[in-house]
Amino acid sequence: MNDYVPPKVWTPNKENGGKFASINKPTAGAQFDRDLPVGKHPLQLYSQATPNGQKATIMLEELLEAGHDAEYDAWLIRIGEGDQFGSGFVAVNPNSKIPALMDHATSPPRRVFESGSILLYLAEKFGAFLPTDPAARTETLNWLFWQMGAGPYLGGGFGHFYAYAPNKIEYAIDRFTMEVKRQLDLLDKRLAETRFVAGEDYSIADMAIWPWYGRLITGGAYGDAATFLDAESYKNLHRWQAEVAARPAVQRGIMVNATSGDPSKQLHERHDASDFQTRTQDKL
Repeated sequence: MNDYVPPKVWTPNKENGGKFASINKPTAGAQFDRDLPVGKHPLQLYSQATPNGQKATIMLEELLEAGHDAEYDAWLIRIGEGDQFGSGFVAVNPNSKIPALMDHATSPPRRVFESGSILLYLAEKFGAFLPTDPAARTETLNWLFWQMGAGPYLGGGFGHFYAYAPNKIEYAIDRFTMEVKRQLDLLDKRLAETRFVAGEDYSIADMAIWPWYGRLITGGAYGDAATFLDAESYKNLHRWQAEVAARPAVQRGIMVNATSGDPSKQLHERHDASDFQTRTQDKL
């Protein structure tokens, strides 16, 4: 039985436990001084290959694949070690979350933070992966912002209480499992109607949703969550997941700033297209 009674005013007077306890604090701002590196390309990305980080690198690789002049430097921010609280990173993203982007093609350089904002910024900058037709554009943005709102229920809700919390709380797991299965059912029903999430064309909506939900249903997130969620039952979602996963730009994008898994699929930093052949962790 849970006999916890919340105090009248909460104070952080004890270790909160869980996988991310060492980097969780109730205050914002820089915790130490550290400048960010700047490479040779106008676009400078500071990130790690979490699902949110993969959105940005997939988009950048898709732009390059499509022939746009979107060369970029990608610098690794090790969030488990607290790199996101350095003064240089906080200047780019005061919220201390990856990914964060600096566009040095503008004067002064322009910061872009939050993954959805980065996707939208790059789509508008290069005129790609976002329809110009008003109805199709609106539908794409509907699904892009759906992911922004839905994602915390999957990650901070279900993922945290199912996989990371120091104690298994039945109410919390049931609450967020119900919501995540509703989300999966929504996507599955949508993808019974359309090839991609926002319609018949691949877009930034797919780039936002795939790293979270594609990874989840194929067993890449939260231990055995795919079995727990009966992910195999969402057939249309699996069809879409496989099609997006087969794209060469997606395969490259998920390697950038990756720090776990097969060393041949980890490219800690990306400064040139040739890095995928010469600078993966198995070659260093």
